[in-house]
Amino acid sequence: MVKSKRHSKILEIISLKDIETQEELAEELKESGFNVTQATISRDIKMLKLTKVLSSEGRYKYVVISTDQNQISDKLASVLTNTVLSIESIDKMVVIKTLSGSASAAAEAIDNLQLTEIAGTIAGDNTILILVRSLERAEELVRKIRKLI
Repeated sequence: MVKSKRHSKILEIISLKDIETQEELAEELKESGFNVTQATISRDIKMLKLTKVLSSEGRYKYVVISTDQNQISDKLASVLTNTVLSIESIDKMVVIKTLSGSASAAAEAIDNLQLTEIAGTIAGDNTILILVRSLERAEELVRKIRKLI
């Protein structure tokens, strides 16, 4: 019961404010009457599947990548728009360059698109390699992602 109330409060907080660190989130929760440790915050972030994206102010912030089909396109487009610098297809692969530290968030957004042409994604710090099932599908994937961003 307490956990679900805390999770609801976390989602409310990150929807209203740009929260960059676990410490900031813990402080906001404490101000709302939740006494939490850093370990609890870390577990909550994993359970809620929060990720960090670059905000329009140039700071990172926690966001939810929802699987609700009505909201997913906007959230994924936002993650990709805020992180992707370039995208190109090379044979049956797609290479995406992102802002430093953003590749895993962008790759998670791409994975959540659940596109059948994608065989798998590998993310480093600022580069994503996407293995695609055919040359034509690689070019199609580049078009789809460019359209999102």
